[in-house]
Amino acid sequence: MQSFTCPDCNARVYFENLFCACGASLYYEPESRAMLNQGEPCANRDTIQCNWVAAPGQALCRSCAMSDVVPALNVGDNQQLLERAERAKRWVLANLSNWQWFTDADQGMRPRFQMLSENTGGGRAVQIMMGHDNGEIVINVTEADELIRVQRQQQLGEQYRSMVGHFRHELAHFLFDRLTVAPGFQDEFRPLFGDETQDYNAALQEHYANPKDPGEDFITAYATSHPHEDWAETVAHLLHMVDFTDSFINAGLLMKNVPDGYQPYAETDADHLLNIAAEVAIAINDINRALDNSDLYPFILTPKIREKIKFAHGWISNHAARGA
Repeated sequence: MQSFTCPDCNARVYFENLFCACGASLYYEPESRAMLNQGEPCANRDTIQCNWVAAPGQALCRSCAMSDVVPALNVGDNQQLLERAERAKRWVLANLSNWQWFTDADQGMRPRFQMLSENTGGGRAVQIMMGHDNGEIVINVTEADELIRVQRQQQLGEQYRSMVGHFRHELAHFLFDRLTVAPGFQDEFRPLFGDETQDYNAALQEHYANPKDPGEDFITAYATSHPHEDWAETVAHLLHMVDFTDSFINAGLLMKNVPDGYQPYAETDADHLLNIAAEVAIAINDINRALDNSDLYPFILTPKIREKIKFAHGWISNHAARGA
């Protein structure tokens, strides 16, 4: 994610800030990916601390307008949980806008979100299955509670689990639907990922009954379950790596093998991008270990995994030119 400054005083501000330390109001304008001091506020500015400007002629911003369903905000911690979840959604949408997804130039379909909470006020937790179906994405905002999310991460034996990760994974399913109509996409997809028309429900049941080791071919164990999940996990990891590399550079950090002025989102050579991302990840892993913290990126990019990520990068970063 790029770094931002307050236009009024030029002080460093952050993506989610509503105000600068100088007292000036802050509004994020997603089309220009810029922070402003004046703007028409999203109607959710006070409710869930959304600092985006309202979409032209609308009460809500581009991101909030995508949420068709939200939890009852007067129940439990739902307002705070929705605030955190929507912040993660805005972050991911802002990342994707670097590749012209969901911008004014993108005339394709937009995703629709159902932001649901396990706490509906009935006294018993409601089970929620996150997923994507025909443009509708279900997100469990309960996992915006860090303790709950970490507990589930440990229960499921996952190396990484976050709200940003959930949005990247589920949006990857949506991007697949957008890309599958483009000439040549499926012909290139199937030799790498497999036949996505195989029975999805049966594949997931088999996965949970007999989980497989990811081995050399899959980025995570969940990616082994079905070609759709292999794609979604692969795309999510592509977005992880591009964004932490972009954040590293925009923080003003320098290191060997990272060119001055490097722009990860503008990179067309996926091999070069992955090499630089790996260098950044290793360096920050070392810093985290010095503090006895978990690695920033505890995954190994085998040749097969790199091939899949390169395929995803070529289509997602250049979707408009390729007919998606």
